[in-house]
Amino acid sequence: MDAVAPPSAWLARWAHLLPTGTQALDVACGSGRHMHWLHACGLHPTGVDRDAQALAHAARWGEVLCADIEGGPWPLAGRCFGAVVVTNYLWRPLLPTIAGAVAPGGVLLYETFAQGNETVGRPARTDFLLRPGELLAACHALRVIAYEDGFEDAHAGAPARFVQRIAAVRTPEQTTGVIRLPLQPPGHGA
Repeated sequence: MDAVAPPSAWLARWAHLLPTGTQALDVACGSGRHMHWLHACGLHPTGVDRDAQALAHAARWGEVLCADIEGGPWPLAGRCFGAVVVTNYLWRPLLPTIAGAVAPGGVLLYETFAQGNETVGRPARTDFLLRPGELLAACHALRVIAYEDGFEDAHAGAPARFVQRIAAVRTPEQTTGVIRLPLQPPGHGA
């Protein structure tokens, strides 16, 4: 069996937010590096990618869907997930769909290249680089736990790069629009 690369350090940092035992989605999953990680964290991963050959490897850890998510319909319409992960992928028209796929109590962990990366390497096309604050704005309907937008020096064999990262959750209140306040114990208050 092929060795599986470790997960993104950003994803691993926020693993404690993952609701174990739930369905998880890895968008543009490739050969399943993060599907493997999600499975090891006790989730039931689904991966979507257009590369059938890569998906053959990813299928070891869960459900896979071969689909062109940039040129065709979203293959997971109506489905929500306890965790949604995206790394090194950007297709702006899907940002609302991706954020909308996070179930109540679920988490979105997203990390990809940002403007400025064209000065240090690839990708360099603006189509594949987030504008300042763009990922944060795309998650306006979620509760942001952590957000980073900046430059990362080369380390551990990885090249220097500009990135945006977010860890965000959908609280039950964000789904229903109802804010639940704790009740006072009997005999206290008015």
